[in-house]
Amino acid sequence: MRDAILMDGEAVGRVLGKLGQAVGRRFQSVESLGLIGIRARGDVLARRLANALQEKHRGKIPVGALDISVYRDDFDALREEIRVRGSEIDFDVRGRHILLVDDVLFTGRSVRAAMDAVVALGRPASIALAVLVDRGHREMPIQADFVGRAVKTAHDEQVQVQLREVDGVDRVVLRRAADRGRSA
Repeated sequence: MRDAILMDGEAVGRVLGKLGQAVGRRFQSVESLGLIGIRARGDVLARRLANALQEKHRGKIPVGALDISVYRDDFDALREEIRVRGSEIDFDVRGRHILLVDDVLFTGRSVRAAMDAVVALGRPASIALAVLVDRGHREMPIQADFVGRAVKTAHDEQVQVQLREVDGVDRVVLRRAADRGRSA
Protein backbone atom coordinates (compact mmCIF):
# COMPACT_ATOMS: atom_id res chain seq x y z
CA MET A 1 0.00 0.00 0.00
CA ARG A 2 1.05 3.56 -0.59
CA ASP A 3 1.05 6.62 1.63
CA ALA A 4 -2.08 8.71 1.33
CA ILE A 5 -1.82 12.49 1.28
CA LEU A 6 -4.58 13.68 3.62
CA MET A 7 -3.78 17.38 3.20
CA ASP A 8 -1.48 19.17 0.81
CA GLY A 9 0.05 22.55 1.60
CA GLU A 10 -3.01 24.47 0.42
CA ALA A 11 -5.34 22.35 2.55
CA VAL A 12 -3.08 22.76 5.60
CA GLY A 13 -3.28 26.54 5.13
CA ARG A 14 -7.08 26.48 4.81
CA VAL A 15 -7.48 24.29 7.89
CA LEU A 16 -5.17 26.52 9.94
CA GLY A 17 -7.18 29.54 8.81
CA LYS A 18 -10.42 27.91 9.99
CA LEU A 19 -8.79 26.94 13.29
CA GLY A 20 -7.65 30.54 13.74
CA GLN A 21 -11.17 31.83 13.09
CA ALA A 22 -12.68 29.40 15.61
CA VAL A 23 -10.10 30.29 18.25
CA GLY A 24 -10.68 34.00 17.57
CA ARG A 25 -14.43 33.61 18.08
CA ARG A 26 -13.95 31.87 21.42
CA PHE A 27 -11.17 34.11 22.73
CA GLN A 28 -12.34 37.49 21.47
CA SER A 29 -10.05 39.24 23.92
CA VAL A 30 -6.47 38.13 23.30
CA GLU A 31 -4.95 40.06 26.23
CA SER A 32 -5.26 37.07 28.57
CA LEU A 33 -4.54 34.37 25.97
CA GLY A 34 -1.28 32.42 25.64
CA LEU A 35 -0.50 29.73 23.10
CA ILE A 36 1.72 26.80 23.98
CA GLY A 37 2.69 24.33 21.29
CA ILE A 38 3.73 20.79 22.07
CA ARG A 39 7.10 20.08 20.48
CA ALA A 40 8.05 19.23 17.78
CA ARG A 41 5.35 20.50 15.44
CA GLY A 42 2.70 21.87 17.76
CA ASP A 43 5.02 24.76 18.56
CA VAL A 44 5.24 25.65 14.86
CA LEU A 45 1.45 25.49 14.54
CA ALA A 46 1.08 27.64 17.67
CA ARG A 47 3.28 30.35 16.15
CA ARG A 48 1.25 30.28 12.93
CA LEU A 49 -2.04 30.52 14.85
CA ALA A 50 -0.72 33.35 17.00
CA ASN A 51 0.36 35.29 13.91
CA ALA A 52 -3.10 34.90 12.37
CA LEU A 53 -4.82 35.95 15.61
CA GLN A 54 -2.51 38.94 16.10
CA GLU A 55 -3.29 40.22 12.60
CA LYS A 56 -7.02 40.09 13.30
CA HIS A 57 -7.05 41.25 16.92
CA ARG A 58 -4.04 43.57 16.81
CA GLY A 59 -2.71 42.39 20.10
CA LYS A 60 0.46 40.60 21.11
CA ILE A 61 -0.15 36.97 21.98
CA PRO A 62 2.63 35.18 23.86
CA VAL A 63 3.67 31.86 22.35
CA GLY A 64 5.70 29.13 23.97
CA ALA A 65 7.04 25.69 23.15
CA LEU A 66 6.55 22.81 25.54
CA ASP A 67 8.71 19.70 25.79
CA ILE A 68 6.60 17.05 27.53
CA SER A 69 9.29 14.35 27.61
CA VAL A 70 9.72 14.17 31.38
CA TYR A 71 5.94 14.28 31.93
CA ARG A 72 5.22 11.24 29.74
CA ASP A 73 3.77 8.24 31.55
CA ASP A 74 6.27 6.02 29.71
CA PHE A 75 9.33 8.18 30.45
CA ASP A 76 11.10 5.56 32.57
CA ALA A 77 10.64 2.85 29.94
CA LEU A 78 11.77 5.11 27.08
CA ARG A 79 14.44 7.08 28.95
CA GLU A 80 17.20 5.99 26.54
CA GLU A 81 15.17 6.88 23.43
CA ILE A 82 13.69 10.21 24.53
CA ARG A 83 15.57 13.36 23.59
CA VAL A 84 14.71 16.22 25.92
CA ARG A 85 14.72 19.52 24.02
CA GLY A 86 13.46 21.76 26.77
CA SER A 87 10.52 24.11 26.98
CA GLU A 88 10.58 27.75 26.00
CA ILE A 89 7.79 29.57 27.80
CA ASP A 90 8.75 33.11 28.70
CA PHE A 91 5.38 34.26 30.01
CA ASP A 92 3.46 33.61 33.20
CA VAL A 93 0.69 31.06 32.73
CA ARG A 94 -0.97 31.96 36.05
CA GLY A 95 -4.44 33.39 35.47
CA ARG A 96 -4.02 33.23 31.68
CA HIS A 97 -6.20 31.29 29.24
CA ILE A 98 -3.86 28.74 27.68
CA LEU A 99 -4.41 27.22 24.27
CA LEU A 100 -2.37 24.04 23.91
CA VAL A 101 -1.59 23.32 20.27
CA ASP A 102 -0.56 19.94 18.85
CA ASP A 103 -0.28 18.44 15.41
CA VAL A 104 -2.07 15.10 15.96
CA LEU A 105 -4.40 13.96 18.73
CA PHE A 106 -4.25 10.20 19.11
CA THR A 107 -4.40 8.44 22.51
CA GLY A 108 -4.54 11.64 24.57
CA ARG A 109 -1.44 10.74 26.57
CA SER A 110 0.68 13.58 25.15
CA VAL A 111 -2.02 16.11 25.95
CA ARG A 112 -2.33 14.77 29.51
CA ALA A 113 1.42 15.17 29.90
CA ALA A 114 1.24 18.70 28.46
CA MET A 115 -1.49 19.71 30.90
CA ASP A 116 0.63 18.40 33.79
CA ALA A 117 3.61 20.41 32.50
CA VAL A 118 1.55 23.61 32.17
CA VAL A 119 0.03 23.27 35.64
CA ALA A 120 3.55 22.73 37.04
CA LEU A 121 4.30 26.27 35.82
CA GLY A 122 1.30 27.79 37.62
CA ARG A 123 -2.47 27.68 37.65
CA PRO A 124 -3.94 28.97 34.37
CA ALA A 125 -7.46 30.38 34.18
CA SER A 126 -8.28 27.65 31.66
CA ILE A 127 -6.66 25.23 29.25
CA ALA A 128 -8.12 24.56 25.80
CA LEU A 129 -6.75 22.29 23.07
CA ALA A 130 -6.37 22.86 19.32
CA VAL A 131 -5.11 20.12 17.01
CA LEU A 132 -4.53 20.01 13.29
CA VAL A 133 -5.63 16.35 13.04
CA ASP A 134 -7.74 14.20 15.38
CA ARG A 135 -7.28 10.55 14.48
CA GLY A 136 -9.25 8.96 17.32
CA HIS A 137 -8.25 5.90 19.37
CA ARG A 138 -8.29 7.68 22.75
CA GLU A 139 -6.83 6.01 25.83
CA MET A 140 -7.50 9.05 28.02
CA PRO A 141 -10.76 11.04 28.39
CA ILE A 142 -9.40 13.98 26.37
CA GLN A 143 -11.06 15.81 23.49
CA ALA A 144 -9.88 18.80 21.49
CA ASP A 145 -11.80 22.07 21.66
CA PHE A 146 -10.66 22.96 18.13
CA VAL A 147 -10.06 20.31 15.46
CA GLY A 148 -8.72 21.09 12.01
CA ARG A 149 -9.64 17.74 10.53
CA ALA A 150 -10.89 14.46 12.00
CA VAL A 151 -9.54 11.37 10.25
CA LYS A 152 -10.55 7.76 10.77
CA THR A 153 -7.47 5.58 11.00
CA ALA A 154 -6.56 2.03 11.86
CA HIS A 155 -4.70 1.73 15.12
CA ASP A 156 -1.49 0.63 13.39
CA GLU A 157 -1.50 3.51 10.90
CA GLN A 158 0.38 6.73 11.50
CA VAL A 159 -0.59 10.32 10.72
CA GLN A 160 2.52 12.34 9.94
CA VAL A 161 2.29 16.12 9.85
CA GLN A 162 5.05 17.80 7.87
CA LEU A 163 5.58 21.55 8.17
CA ARG A 164 7.82 23.73 6.03
CA GLU A 165 9.65 25.16 9.07
CA VAL A 166 10.75 21.65 10.10
CA ASP A 167 10.35 19.44 7.02
CA GLY A 168 10.50 21.84 4.08
CA VAL A 169 6.90 21.13 3.03
CA ASP A 170 3.38 21.51 4.42
CA ARG A 171 1.32 18.34 4.20
CA VAL A 172 -0.31 15.59 6.22
CA VAL A 173 0.39 11.99 5.28
CA LEU A 174 -1.34 8.80 6.35
CA ARG A 175 1.34 6.14 6.65
CA ARG A 176 0.11 2.61 6.48
CA ALA A 177 1.86 -0.04 8.58
CA ALA A 178 3.72 -1.55 5.62
CA ASP A 179 4.83 1.92 4.44
CA ARG A 180 6.58 3.14 7.57
CA GLY A 181 10.04 2.13 6.44
CA ARG A 182 9.83 4.28 3.31
CA SER A 183 10.47 8.00 3.23
CA ALA A 184 7.52 10.28 2.62
